[in-house]
Amino acid sequence: MTRISIELIPRDKDSLTLDMSHIKEYFPITNTINIPDLMRFPLRSWEAFDITYPLYPNTIPHIRAIDIDPNAPLPGYNQTNLKEILVIQGDPPADLHKVTYPNTTETILRRYQKELPHLTLYAAFDPYRRSPKEELEHIQSKEAAGASGFFTQPIFDEKMLELCMDWLHDKNVFWGLSPVVGPKSKSYWEVTNHVIFPHHFEPTLEANIAFAKRALQLIKQTNSNTYLMPLRVKLEKYLPPLMEVFS
Repeated sequence: MTRISIELIPRDKDSLTLDMSHIKEYFPITNTINIPDLMRFPLRSWEAFDITYPLYPNTIPHIRAIDIDPNAPLPGYNQTNLKEILVIQGDPPADLHKVTYPNTTETILRRYQKELPHLTLYAAFDPYRRSPKEELEHIQSKEAAGASGFFTQPIFDEKMLELCMDWLHDKNVFWGLSPVVGPKSKSYWEVTNHVIFPHHFEPTLEANIAFAKRALQLIKQTNSNTYLMPLRVKLEKYLPPLMEVFS
Protein backbone atom coordinates (compact mmCIF):
# COMPACT_ATOMS: atom_id res chain seq x y z
CA MET A 1 0.00 0.00 0.00
CA THR A 2 1.22 3.48 -0.87
CA ARG A 3 2.23 5.44 2.21
CA ILE A 4 1.11 9.06 2.08
CA SER A 5 2.83 11.50 4.39
CA ILE A 6 2.31 15.19 5.03
CA GLU A 7 5.26 17.29 6.18
CA LEU A 8 4.24 19.51 9.08
CA ILE A 9 6.25 22.45 10.38
CA PRO A 10 6.73 22.15 14.18
CA ARG A 11 6.09 25.77 15.14
CA ASP A 12 4.45 24.85 18.44
CA LYS A 13 1.99 22.40 19.94
CA ASP A 14 -1.12 24.41 19.07
CA SER A 15 -0.21 24.88 15.41
CA LEU A 16 0.67 21.19 15.03
CA THR A 17 -2.62 20.16 16.58
CA LEU A 18 -4.53 22.52 14.27
CA ASP A 19 -2.65 21.29 11.20
CA MET A 20 -3.43 17.67 12.07
CA SER A 21 -7.13 18.46 12.42
CA HIS A 22 -7.05 20.08 8.97
CA ILE A 23 -5.34 17.03 7.48
CA LYS A 24 -7.96 14.72 9.00
CA GLU A 25 -10.62 16.91 7.38
CA TYR A 26 -9.10 17.76 4.00
CA PHE A 27 -6.83 14.77 3.25
CA PRO A 28 -8.02 11.83 5.36
CA ILE A 29 -6.07 9.31 3.29
CA THR A 30 -2.88 10.51 5.05
CA ASN A 31 -1.31 7.70 7.08
CA THR A 32 2.06 9.22 7.99
CA ILE A 33 3.48 12.53 9.22
CA ASN A 34 7.06 13.67 8.75
CA ILE A 35 8.50 16.54 10.77
CA PRO A 36 11.53 18.66 9.79
CA ASP A 37 13.88 19.93 12.47
CA LEU A 38 14.01 23.71 12.05
CA MET A 39 16.38 25.88 14.05
CA ARG A 40 14.10 28.92 14.01
CA PHE A 41 11.56 27.14 16.22
CA PRO A 42 12.21 25.93 19.79
CA LEU A 43 10.25 22.69 19.29
CA ARG A 44 12.55 19.97 17.98
CA SER A 45 11.29 17.32 15.59
CA TRP A 46 11.54 14.42 18.05
CA GLU A 47 9.71 16.49 20.68
CA ALA A 48 6.98 17.18 18.13
CA PHE A 49 6.67 13.39 17.69
CA ASP A 50 5.08 13.17 21.14
CA ILE A 51 2.41 15.66 19.98
CA THR A 52 1.58 14.00 16.67
CA TYR A 53 1.89 10.36 17.79
CA PRO A 54 -1.59 10.02 19.36
CA LEU A 55 -3.26 10.94 16.03
CA TYR A 56 -0.54 9.74 13.67
CA PRO A 57 1.49 6.87 15.18
CA ASN A 58 3.49 6.72 11.94
CA THR A 59 5.37 9.96 12.53
CA ILE A 60 8.90 10.34 11.16
CA PRO A 61 11.07 13.08 12.72
CA HIS A 62 13.98 14.50 10.74
CA ILE A 63 17.34 14.41 12.54
CA ARG A 64 20.11 16.84 11.51
CA ALA A 65 23.47 15.04 11.61
CA ILE A 66 25.50 18.19 12.27
CA ASP A 67 23.53 18.89 15.47
CA ILE A 68 24.30 15.55 17.16
CA ASP A 69 26.75 15.73 20.05
CA PRO A 70 29.00 12.63 19.81
CA ASN A 71 29.06 12.42 23.61
CA ALA A 72 25.31 12.75 24.19
CA PRO A 73 22.45 10.26 23.73
CA LEU A 74 20.84 10.18 20.31
CA PRO A 75 17.55 12.06 19.85
CA GLY A 76 14.69 9.64 20.43
CA TYR A 77 16.69 7.25 22.64
CA ASN A 78 14.02 7.36 25.37
CA GLN A 79 10.90 7.42 23.14
CA THR A 80 9.57 3.87 23.18
CA ASN A 81 6.88 4.55 20.56
CA LEU A 82 9.31 5.94 17.99
CA LYS A 83 9.70 3.57 15.02
CA GLU A 84 11.22 5.57 12.15
CA ILE A 85 13.51 8.55 11.64
CA LEU A 86 14.96 10.43 8.68
CA VAL A 87 18.63 11.41 9.03
CA ILE A 88 19.74 14.40 6.94
CA GLN A 89 23.06 16.21 6.84
CA GLY A 90 21.58 19.59 7.77
CA ASP A 91 22.52 23.03 6.42
CA PRO A 92 24.82 25.19 8.57
CA PRO A 93 22.77 27.41 10.92
CA ALA A 94 22.35 31.13 10.26
CA ASP A 95 23.30 31.76 13.89
CA LEU A 96 27.09 31.46 13.92
CA HIS A 97 27.02 30.89 17.69
CA LYS A 98 25.01 27.69 17.28
CA VAL A 99 27.19 24.68 18.08
CA THR A 100 27.45 22.06 15.34
CA TYR A 101 29.58 18.93 14.97
CA PRO A 102 31.58 17.48 12.06
CA ASN A 103 29.24 14.52 11.59
CA THR A 104 28.15 13.08 8.28
CA THR A 105 24.80 11.48 7.57
CA GLU A 106 26.57 8.12 7.46
CA THR A 107 28.18 8.68 10.88
CA ILE A 108 24.80 9.26 12.52
CA LEU A 109 23.11 6.42 10.61
CA ARG A 110 25.76 4.05 11.95
CA ARG A 111 25.23 5.31 15.50
CA TYR A 112 21.48 4.77 15.25
CA GLN A 113 21.96 1.33 13.73
CA LYS A 114 24.26 0.36 16.60
CA GLU A 115 22.55 2.12 19.54
CA LEU A 116 18.88 1.98 18.52
CA PRO A 117 18.71 -0.98 16.11
CA HIS A 118 14.91 -1.25 16.36
CA LEU A 119 14.44 1.98 14.37
CA THR A 120 13.81 2.07 10.63
CA LEU A 121 16.27 4.59 9.17
CA TYR A 122 15.71 6.83 6.15
CA ALA A 123 18.14 9.18 4.41
CA ALA A 124 17.78 11.92 1.80
CA PHE A 125 18.00 11.82 -1.98
CA ASP A 126 18.48 15.12 -3.82
CA PRO A 127 18.59 15.06 -7.64
CA TYR A 128 19.49 18.74 -7.91
CA ARG A 129 22.57 19.53 -5.81
CA ARG A 130 25.00 16.95 -7.24
CA SER A 131 25.55 15.04 -10.42
CA PRO A 132 23.46 11.86 -10.71
CA LYS A 133 26.61 9.74 -10.39
CA GLU A 134 27.64 11.47 -7.16
CA GLU A 135 24.15 11.31 -5.66
CA LEU A 136 23.74 7.61 -6.45
CA GLU A 137 27.13 6.91 -4.88
CA HIS A 138 25.88 8.73 -1.76
CA ILE A 139 22.79 6.53 -1.82
CA GLN A 140 25.00 3.44 -1.72
CA SER A 141 27.07 4.76 1.18
CA LYS A 142 23.93 5.67 3.15
CA GLU A 143 22.51 2.19 2.59
CA ALA A 144 25.79 0.67 3.78
CA ALA A 145 25.51 2.85 6.91
CA GLY A 146 22.01 1.57 7.72
CA ALA A 147 19.45 3.47 5.63
CA SER A 148 16.63 1.23 4.41
CA GLY A 149 14.72 3.93 2.52
CA PHE A 150 14.88 7.49 1.21
CA PHE A 151 12.98 10.76 1.20
CA THR A 152 13.58 12.83 -1.92
CA GLN A 153 13.80 16.56 -2.13
CA PRO A 154 10.56 17.79 -3.74
CA ILE A 155 10.48 17.15 -7.48
CA PHE A 156 8.74 19.56 -9.84
CA ASP A 157 8.94 17.87 -13.22
CA GLU A 158 7.31 14.67 -14.47
CA LYS A 159 10.33 13.79 -16.60
CA MET A 160 12.64 14.22 -13.61
CA LEU A 161 10.29 12.11 -11.48
CA GLU A 162 10.27 9.29 -14.04
CA LEU A 163 14.06 9.47 -14.39
CA CYS A 164 14.61 9.33 -10.62
CA MET A 165 12.14 6.47 -10.34
CA ASP A 166 14.26 4.58 -12.84
CA TRP A 167 17.46 5.31 -10.89
CA LEU A 168 15.87 4.22 -7.58
CA HIS A 169 13.64 1.48 -8.98
CA ASP A 170 14.63 -1.06 -6.32
CA LYS A 171 14.53 1.33 -3.32
CA ASN A 172 11.92 2.18 -0.70
CA VAL A 173 11.27 5.83 -1.53
CA PHE A 174 9.01 8.65 -0.35
CA TRP A 175 8.70 10.92 -3.40
CA GLY A 176 8.45 14.58 -2.38
CA LEU A 177 5.97 17.03 -3.87
CA SER A 178 5.60 20.68 -2.89
CA PRO A 179 3.59 23.54 -4.39
CA VAL A 180 5.58 26.52 -5.68
CA VAL A 181 3.27 29.51 -5.90
CA GLY A 182 4.59 32.92 -6.95
CA PRO A 183 7.99 34.17 -8.16
CA LYS A 184 9.49 34.47 -4.65
CA SER A 185 8.77 30.82 -3.90
CA LYS A 186 10.22 29.76 -7.26
CA SER A 187 13.35 31.84 -6.65
CA TYR A 188 13.80 30.26 -3.21
CA TRP A 189 13.93 26.76 -4.67
CA GLU A 190 16.27 27.86 -7.47
CA VAL A 191 18.74 29.70 -5.22
CA THR A 192 18.66 27.60 -2.05
CA ASN A 193 18.11 24.11 -3.47
CA HIS A 194 19.54 24.52 -6.99
CA VAL A 195 16.30 23.37 -8.59
CA ILE A 196 16.02 23.70 -12.36
CA PHE A 197 12.36 24.05 -13.29
CA PRO A 198 11.07 22.93 -16.70
CA HIS A 199 10.55 25.83 -19.10
CA HIS A 200 6.76 25.36 -19.04
CA PHE A 201 6.53 25.49 -15.22
CA GLU A 202 3.81 27.82 -13.94
CA PRO A 203 4.06 29.00 -10.29
CA THR A 204 0.30 29.05 -9.79
CA LEU A 205 -1.79 27.02 -7.38
CA GLU A 206 -3.86 25.55 -10.21
CA ALA A 207 -0.80 24.39 -12.17
CA ASN A 208 0.78 22.90 -9.05
CA ILE A 209 -2.37 20.96 -8.23
CA ALA A 210 -2.53 19.63 -11.79
CA PHE A 211 1.11 18.51 -11.62
CA ALA A 212 0.64 16.91 -8.19
CA LYS A 213 -2.32 14.91 -9.53
CA ARG A 214 -0.24 13.56 -12.41
CA ALA A 215 2.72 12.79 -10.15
CA LEU A 216 0.55 11.08 -7.54
CA GLN A 217 -1.07 8.96 -10.24
CA LEU A 218 2.37 7.73 -11.30
CA ILE A 219 3.40 7.15 -7.68
CA LYS A 220 0.21 5.20 -7.05
CA GLN A 221 0.68 3.08 -10.18
CA THR A 222 4.20 2.09 -9.12
CA ASN A 223 3.16 1.34 -5.50
CA SER A 224 5.62 3.95 -4.27
CA ASN A 225 5.28 6.27 -1.28
CA THR A 226 4.93 10.02 -1.23
CA TYR A 227 5.12 12.99 1.06
CA LEU A 228 3.50 16.35 0.44
CA MET A 229 5.11 19.56 1.66
CA PRO A 230 2.28 22.11 1.42
CA LEU A 231 4.36 25.26 2.00
CA ARG A 232 2.75 28.71 1.82
CA VAL A 233 -0.61 27.43 0.63
CA LYS A 234 -3.87 26.89 2.45
CA LEU A 235 -4.37 23.20 3.14
CA GLU A 236 -8.06 23.45 2.29
CA LYS A 237 -7.15 24.77 -1.18
CA TYR A 238 -4.30 22.39 -2.05
CA LEU A 239 -5.16 19.03 -0.50
CA PRO A 240 -8.83 18.25 -1.30
CA PRO A 241 -8.39 18.24 -5.11
CA LEU A 242 -5.64 15.64 -4.74
CA MET A 243 -8.07 13.20 -3.11
CA GLU A 244 -9.41 12.47 -6.60
CA VAL A 245 -6.30 10.43 -7.37
CA PHE A 246 -7.08 7.97 -4.57
CA SER A 247 -10.86 7.76 -4.91
